[in-house]
Amino acid sequence: MSGRVGRALRAVGVTIAIAVSGVGISATPAQAASRDGVCDSGEFCYYYNSDFAGSISDHGSSLADYGATQPTCYEFKSAGNGQGLCVKNNAASAWNRTGSTIRVYYNSDFGGTSQDIASGAKVNLNASLKNNNASHQPVSAGGGDSYPAKDDYPYRGQTTGVDPWNFYKGQCTSFAAWAVRSRLGVAFHNYYDGVHWGNANNWANAARSAGIPVYGSPKAGDVAVRLGGTWGHVAFVTRVNSNGTFEVDEYNYNGGSAYSHRTVSVGTANSQFSQFVRFK
Repeated sequence: MSGRVGRALRAVGVTIAIAVSGVGISATPAQAASRDGVCDSGEFCYYYNSDFAGSISDHGSSLADYGATQPTCYEFKSAGNGQGLCVKNNAASAWNRTGSTIRVYYNSDFGGTSQDIASGAKVNLNASLKNNNASHQPVSAGGGDSYPAKDDYPYRGQTTGVDPWNFYKGQCTSFAAWAVRSRLGVAFHNYYDGVHWGNANNWANAARSAGIPVYGSPKAGDVAVRLGGTWGHVAFVTRVNSNGTFEVDEYNYNGGSAYSHRTVSVGTANSQFSQFVRFK
């Protein structure tokens, strides 16, 4: 899988290649040979251009560091726009042909803003990750999913103005929209699927109008909705615990347009959530 290993083998022999693999390159020579610019079954592939056009760079399911310069970087392999360029910060779309959801990260070593790409999906990278891709790895599927708790909101500290998704900055709705976009890879906005989502207490009904399922129990990746209060409240579910409680990332829960992460339960009290919008 590693173009770097392949080049090392050709240039300086097997001894050096083995030494390189001893410091963190996990690809075997057989895997390295399979990086041929063809997106085969079992591979995760980047395209240089949007809409699955341009040169292809095919990979295994996990890679922590693409490298930033030739001749040591992972490069686009096939003919077309971008051939020979480093993959890092140069990809615009992707095809996931592995059996797992793949999470693409803004930083190397699986850090920063991320976008999840379901098994079999062909997607354009979102605005945060397009030409800003630095690592990727599989994430668990189903009820065992979890998302790291993090305050990655791009408008933290701002309490006026409207975000690019047409929600007020610093509000719970703006942060939840950001989380759906950056963590789930769904291009959500205030008029998503032709429906006006509006205040938090309208999100469950808006989801139903848009044909998006709403449940009475949470799953990681859901948007949790509290219906009570003047405006309601929404938060992003990061984890469901074995005892039935769940954890959320949120903004403006206690006012002040601030981030918080807490463990909560299903219910109708002001500290709880009763509806769960499932975008994925």
